This record gives sequence, structure tokens and C-alpha cells, in this order.
Amino acid sequence: MTEQVIGKPVKRTEDRRFLTGRGRYTDDIQLARQTYAYIIRSPHAHAKILNIDPSAALARPGVVAVFTGKDMAADGIGGLPCGWLVHSKDGSPMKEPPHAPLVPDRVRHVGDNVAVVIATSKELAKDAAEDVAIDYEELPAVADARRALADGAASVWDDQAPGNLCYDWELGDRAATEAAFTNAHRVVELELINNRLIPNAMEPRAAIGDYDPASGQYTLYTTSQNPHVIRLLMGAYVLQIPEHKLRVVAPDVGGGFGSKIYHYAEEAIVTWAAKKLERPVRWTAERTESFMTDAHGRDHWSRARLAMDADGNFLGLHVETVANLGAYLSTFAPSIPTYLYGTLLAGLYKTPAIYCEVKSAFTHTTPVDAYRGAGRPEACYLLERLVDKAAAESGIDRIELRKKNFITADMMPYQTPVAVQYDSGEFHKNLDDAMRLIDYAGLDARKAEARSRGRYLGLGVSTYIEACGLAPSALAGQLGARAGLYEAAEVRLHPTGSVTVFTGAHSHGQGHETTFAQVVADRLGVPLSQVEIVHGDTDRIPFGMGTYGSRSLPVGGSALVKAIDKVIDKSRKIAAHLLEAAEGDIEFQNGRFSVKGTDKGVGIGEVALAAYVPHNYPHEKLEPGLDESAYYDPVNFTYPNGCHLCEVEVDPDTGVVEIKRFVAVDDFGRVVNPMIVEGQVHGGIAQGIGQALLEAAIYDQDSGQLMSGSFMDYCMPRADDLPSFTVAHNEVPCTTNPLGVKGCGEAGAIGSPPAIINAVIDALRPLGVTDMDMPATPHRVWSTIQAARMPAAAE
Repeated sequence: MTEQVIGKPVKRTEDRRFLTGRGRYTDDIQLARQTYAYIIRSPHAHAKILNIDPSAALARPGVVAVFTGKDMAADGIGGLPCGWLVHSKDGSPMKEPPHAPLVPDRVRHVGDNVAVVIATSKELAKDAAEDVAIDYEELPAVADARRALADGAASVWDDQAPGNLCYDWELGDRAATEAAFTNAHRVVELELINNRLIPNAMEPRAAIGDYDPASGQYTLYTTSQNPHVIRLLMGAYVLQIPEHKLRVVAPDVGGGFGSKIYHYAEEAIVTWAAKKLERPVRWTAERTESFMTDAHGRDHWSRARLAMDADGNFLGLHVETVANLGAYLSTFAPSIPTYLYGTLLAGLYKTPAIYCEVKSAFTHTTPVDAYRGAGRPEACYLLERLVDKAAAESGIDRIELRKKNFITADMMPYQTPVAVQYDSGEFHKNLDDAMRLIDYAGLDARKAEARSRGRYLGLGVSTYIEACGLAPSALAGQLGARAGLYEAAEVRLHPTGSVTVFTGAHSHGQGHETTFAQVVADRLGVPLSQVEIVHGDTDRIPFGMGTYGSRSLPVGGSALVKAIDKVIDKSRKIAAHLLEAAEGDIEFQNGRFSVKGTDKGVGIGEVALAAYVPHNYPHEKLEPGLDESAYYDPVNFTYPNGCHLCEVEVDPDTGVVEIKRFVAVDDFGRVVNPMIVEGQVHGGIAQGIGQALLEAAIYDQDSGQLMSGSFMDYCMPRADDLPSFTVAHNEVPCTTNPLGVKGCGEAGAIGSPPAIINAVIDALRPLGVTDMDMPATPHRVWSTIQAARMPAAAE
């Protein structure tokens, strides 16, 4: 009998190769006669390209070619497509300017691609790039989204996006929301900034293009979270290559966090150049390039107003947001400040009327797209900061205010005023469990003890909900998605009883090779060691949509379950024949088919052997073999939710914030592997701590220069910035997928930032501090304390 494996903390099988240096990443791949590409990037945020003279570079030994945007245009190469269409309030489509892989005439952000030098070594290519003479005419730039929308701002796209506006979007019932404010006893208002972030995955982006002139076959090796989408976008829209002639391989990927979802210019450049040269062309980013060209995250300015009655019940919420999209539309950029943000503004609260309006602006900065959480962290941060302010201004305890307005379990499924419908959740229990784990009852004593040492201690509360398992395709299409959001799986049961799974999902650190194998082992009753998971190669796997939005198990795992069930159904027919029984009398449990009410049975391995060695087989009913595939298109999103509590201690003399305790109670539905889930939560919280206390992408507002373009200027969290986390799970199964899972990969980055900032404000409230933007660096905290003290000093 096979041991139950769902819910067990099984060690990750893939870690052996990662920890011993035997992973196979894009930069590890070596091809015969390969060349090396170095991208020449714009030093200006905005400039005309007057002339490019590559002659001196081409004269260098070892230099194979220098290509420019004009060369690609001459070959009819298209622009990078955007995968999501958003419409403005008036029904007009968003402005969608072209995005050439190599810019032919005008650069629009520091790091924009101008030319590519290809040589027999990376060093030669980089040195030769110095000899490419480029004449620029520098133009005015704008880096801030609100300034970009103001009259007289420098134009990013002239006639193609007048006033730098991409779209002016709305969601919700404006009239009902205005009526709620008219009838309100109290209105609470908050203005805040959600700071821009730079992803900084461990593995920089890399791409290798290869072309076989004998077969006309192209191959791209790339650091991607969704190889099939890259094949579709690059093949159909950029290079015009038939899909059967283009193979995309994404081997081991060292972290993505959203930044490796998109189709980047370098992938198209090396694939196109490989055919031009009939030699492989490889490119690997340097860390400085990653800072300048990996899609950034967040960068919102928002103003929110909350209407309340005299008892503290929420009546209405109005949100205005200006989102920075950067110079170009990245693959999924338009959906982040809209459908992944506005639809989550209900949070956990039964606010009856909500209206959200978002203006998105082009600026002379790096494109902005999804980063861990993608719109949901922005919504949660705004809402939880606003609820804390409402508690302070109304005099209602922040815990009681939340509980009073929570959606209750008996209200599920719950239709929010902003399009989505939650299927399940126990929000009160999440909060109660978190309060117990952090010893909320002892908070006042801990605050007093800290004050005795000259420190200020505060507790921050954050409750969150997110939409994961991006789907269903029909709804996504209505919301502007230009692709379906289903997933695919193929399950092949071999003659010896081992199993190979081919999945359209992609793993870049989440542990799919373990968790997917647990699902297979649990459902088929085979040992984990006999399950192989294959992903990342479009020539081997079925067409799938990759991994992002915590969709791997909710969508990819559900496709896997459907394929497994098909294998079981066919196996039951074979078993019935072998056991000389009616199919309806065959039971399947723990890897064994048996006849009801008897001890007569046969193992799944014996059935598999019969399927492939069909000497004794129901030929008139079944084809030989046990190989089944399935596609799964969900009926709804999944809605992970939870409560994060953070306790900080602030030194008022230095502004240093120390996190003393952090508790996360999360509802991820059914948990397949608690150890992996806990690791995902830890990683997400670490990234949330980075945003809340340390990280910010800073641009000079006059020149558009990136001022935080290295680890010297962009501070990432380190081990000593992180406390020990207390993590607990409240498993409320999802009702809309066969596994009952909800997704866990992004929760930590969603719930933690408001918990941390609310904690800092709570700590400093005795000093008169009532507001603070991220990141709460020592300088910002100290300055805020001094500013709060000034009125008191003046009196």
C-alpha cells in the first residue's frame, strides 16, 4: 500500500542538483561555433539617434557583425507585442505604441536597445562596442507618472500617445459610491505611493539563438517562466516564424518573481541574428543591464477615500490611481494596475459600493510589469493602510473595525462590487489565530518594556486576499487578455509502472518536480521515485501558459488531475478485462484495482504492462498504451487570503527599524507540501520586507537617469534584516478546482508591506507620526520623527 503523500513535507527532489551545482541554466549551455552578443544601450533617457557608425568595431579581429534597428526593420522584423488590451472609460482602446527590439530612431529610457555587437567572445564583443560611434540629440525627459500627465510634460510618444496617457480606466459603480459618501458619517482620506521595485533574480536573464539552415529550424534557449508564450509571441508577431519551426527551451531558471514572464527584445535579437550569421548567438545580462532592462514593478500614486457610518461600518470606497508603465508596454503591463488591482479593492470587507479609476502614463523609464503579487500588493497596501487610518480617526480599535466589516464564512460565495466572486474563506479565524500566535494580549507590556529602553515598539495588522490561478479564459478575454489562461498536462504510464508527466507549467524555484509528483503518487498510488516531471521545452510539452500568478497547482495541477483520471478510467477497463469482471465492479485505491467485495485484484503496474504488451487485452474496446492528456480552463480564480502581523522596534535617535516578530496565518486551501509552502511564504515576506524598509528604484526627475542602478544604491534585504517567521495555515479548500488548492507563491509579498508600515506608524504614534511612505529607511523614519516633533517644539 502506498503511503499518503499529499500534505506531507516531502523534501524537494530537485534540490540535489541545485545544491551540488549540477543545475543546467541557459548560460551553462555551450553550442558549437557559438558567438557572443553585447547590446549597446542608450545612456540617455530620451534622445534621437542621428547616426550609428560601426566601421571601427567591424575592423576589430573576432568581431562577426554589428546590427542596428534599421537592419532589423529592413528584414521586416515586427515589434514586441503586448498581451493585454485595456479600454478607457470612453470605450476607446489603450494607446499601444510600437516596441522595436532594436530602436531605429529614438531612445526612450536609459538602457534602451540601440545596437548589437556579435563577436567570438563576450569580452571581444564588449570591447568592440566601445568603438561603435553613435551620435545622439538629447531630448527632455520625464520620469514621474503624475508629472508625465501634466500639461507641458516631455512627450514619450508624441502623436501616438498624446499627453503620455495610455488609458483612463474605471471599475465599479460611481453613482452608488458617490451616494455612499453623501450619506457618510465620516470620510477618511489617504494619499500614498507604492514604490517602484527592481526584481533582481539570482540568475540574470540570458538567451541563446540557434538556426539550422538544413531544416530551417530555429531554437531559442531562454530564462523564461512560459516558453510556449515566448514561442507564440516571438514567432507570430516579431520574427514571423511558423510555430513548428521554432523551438523554445527554458531549462533551469534561477528565480523569476514575474520578471521572466515577458517576451524581451534580446530573445528576438539573438534568434534573428542566428539565422543571419548561421551560427549560434548567445547573450547573458550583466547585473547593471538587469537593473536597467528587466521589467520593474509597482510604481503607483494613489488617493483613497473611505465612507463610514456612525458605527464604523464601511459604506463606500473611492480610489484614484496613477500608474507608471515606463516607456513601452511590457507583455502584461496594462492588466497590472487595472484588472489585477481594481478587482481586489474589496479586500476582506463587505463594502457595498466601490469605484476605482486608474490613469496609466508613459514615462522615460524602464517598462513596468508584474512583480511578485502583480497588482494585489498595491491593492492590499492601499486598503490596509486606509483601514488603520480609519481606526485611528474614528477611535475604533483596529482589530474590532476589521472584524466588524469582514465578510463572514456564511456569506460565501461572496460577490464583490468589483467583478470577482470569492468562493471560500474564514477571515475572522485567520486574524484570531495570528493574534494568538503573536501574543497580542501581551503587546502593551512589551511596548512599556521597549519605552524603558528608549525604544518605541509597534504592532502592524494586515489582512489580505488575492486572485490567483489566472483564469478563466472567457472572463480573461472579456477583460482584455489576448491569450487563453488554461493549462495542459500529459500523463504517460510506462510499461514498468513508472510515470512521466509533461506539463505546460514551468518551474523556476517553486518545487514543481516535487509537488506535481506528490499529486501523481497520491492519485495513482505509485512511489514518488517513479514519477518524472518534464517542463520547459516546447518540443516536448503540450501547449501551456507557463507559471505566474500562483497558478501552477490550481491550474496546472488541475490539468494534471484530469489527465490522471483519464489514465485511471482506461486502466479500469483493462483491469476489468484482466479480472474477468464488469467495469462497474472495479474499485481503485492505493495503486490497486480490485473487484468489489473480493480480495481479487491487480496492481496498476500490471495493468500498465498489459496495456503495452497487449497479449491479453480488450482490443475491440481500447487502443494499446496508457498515455493521456488534458487541458484545464478554470471556472473562477482562486482566492488565497490571510492575516499578517508584524511587531517592530524603532530607535528614535537613528530611525533604525528592527522587526522583532512576524506572524503569517494563510489560507492556501489544501496544502500539498507544507514545507514548500512555508518556504514560499518566507521568500515572499522577505521581498515584502525589502519593499517596506529598504528597496526603491530612484530616477532623477530632470534627466531620467536611474540613480539606483546597482547594489551599491539599491538595498536588498539580507539575512540579518529578517526575523524568524511564525507561519501557520488555515486550510479552507477551494471549491472551484479538483485539488482544492488556492496558490501560495505571492502571499508573503502581498500581506507583509502594510503590516510593516502599519507597525512603524503604530510605534511612532506617541511621537505624533501618522503617515509614512515606503521604504521606511532609517533616514526617512528619522526625518519623519523630526518633522512630527517640530510643531511640539514650536509650541
